[in-house]
Amino acid sequence: MTDAPEPDIPVDEALARALVAAQHPDLAAPIELVANGWDNAMFRLGEHHLVRLPRRTIAAGLVLHEQRWLPEIASRVTVPVPAPVRIGRPAPELGFDFPWSILPWFDGVSAADVEPPARAAAAASLAAFVAELGVPAPAGAPANPYRGVPLAERDEVVQGRFERGLAAEPEKIEALRAIWNRGLAAAEWSGPPVWLHGDLHPANLVLATSGDLAAVVDFGDVCAGDPAGDLATAWLTFDAPARAIFRAEVDRLRATDDAMWDRARGWALVLGTAIVDTIGTGGRLGRVGVHALDAVLAD
Repeated sequence: MTDAPEPDIPVDEALARALVAAQHPDLAAPIELVANGWDNAMFRLGEHHLVRLPRRTIAAGLVLHEQRWLPEIASRVTVPVPAPVRIGRPAPELGFDFPWSILPWFDGVSAADVEPPARAAAAASLAAFVAELGVPAPAGAPANPYRGVPLAERDEVVQGRFERGLAAEPEKIEALRAIWNRGLAAAEWSGPPVWLHGDLHPANLVLATSGDLAAVVDFGDVCAGDPAGDLATAWLTFDAPARAIFRAEVDRLRATDDAMWDRARGWALVLGTAIVDTIGTGGRLGRVGVHALDAVLAD
């Protein structure tokens, strides 16, 4: 595959069909694979639902975070999010010993399937979503060793990606390293941990025909931590003019400072380098990674 890590949990339409039939037969309908994400496979179920099955053991337990917290998050944000319609149980009798979910289907197009300038209409709505979501999280909110933590905790892995070259010329690597060091030098977040989507890139944004934001999906990395993590979407998602709109709207809606934005650009590097280092520059997600690295350099 060119657009995600290799799976270690075998999932297909036949399994999705069997799980629905066994546990939620009243929702049985035609099933079709529509996407293999980084950690989960998505199958459209009839006209109104989506079956979400983990495809990597390392992330299978994250489904439980979505099941626990998305109903509460959905009640507080304006943009639709995929609060589970039904909860799926492990089914060892079917060879699938993991939690899974049936979610609502959102009509629209993935922002990863359009060029960055075509995402501009979503800039203000995405800024509003980030502001609505990013409130102090309760004590029981998930912790995530890869999201919401101080940037210094990601330094070793990012430096390793720089050393491997990211299929880029040395001058570009050195420029990226300088941006990374600026993020590391920024003052750390001193406020309470706030809710983070954790993976706010174009493949997890659904756009309406108008280009505005129709839904935010894939909350597998939902956690509490530094709000700069979600602000990284400025570089992951938008071109320079829309990025300016997004930043201005975020600044209007919540307290920010230069250190937060420096950390946010660092988080864009974390995610962009992860994509390029893991799956390369091809495919829709690979292009997201390339865009993120080019965008942080452009600023």
